[in-house]
Amino acid sequence: MSDLYRAAIDELHTAVSGIDDAAVDVACREIAGARHVCVYAGGREGLQLRGFAMRLFHMGRSVSVVGDMTTPPLGPGDLFLVVCGPGEISTSVALVGVAKAAGARVLVVTAQPSGRVPQMADVVLTIPAQTMADDQGASARSVLPMGSLFEGALFVLFEVMVLKLKTSLGLTAEAMRANHTNME
Repeated sequence: MSDLYRAAIDELHTAVSGIDDAAVDVACREIAGARHVCVYAGGREGLQLRGFAMRLFHMGRSVSVVGDMTTPPLGPGDLFLVVCGPGEISTSVALVGVAKAAGARVLVVTAQPSGRVPQMADVVLTIPAQTMADDQGASARSVLPMGSLFEGALFVLFEVMVLKLKTSLGLTAEAMRANHTNME
């Protein structure tokens, strides 16, 4: 294995090793208990989150992605799941405000728990990884560019959350597969 692969894998290992598993369990309980889960993240974080939303759908959960035409209004009993690695993005601030005003709970996944968006949340799940908030100068520590370390760790986190949810909800792989689209 080349040194670049090893460096990237080592950094991902360090990032996911720093995730508080008890906090992951809390996040999974929030998702499992929600009437509906609506998700939002921008850019590459959004791509990872859309993949997680797809798996939630495969698990039979009511789920939507902000911006899709079929996203219902949020209210009490619903969960707004936001990924905001840098801790503050204006769109996330605005959408969290809307969700909270409507009575939804807010779960934020971030690398910057002291940021404005996590401070607005009911539940915060932290991934200790470089994002675009700290990818320059002396704070830059990853061989991966910009927020790639955080985004890669998101993928691993979400897959572990799927496994935890699958177990807690008593789902089988066959039940999940039954919800996979036949329109492809």
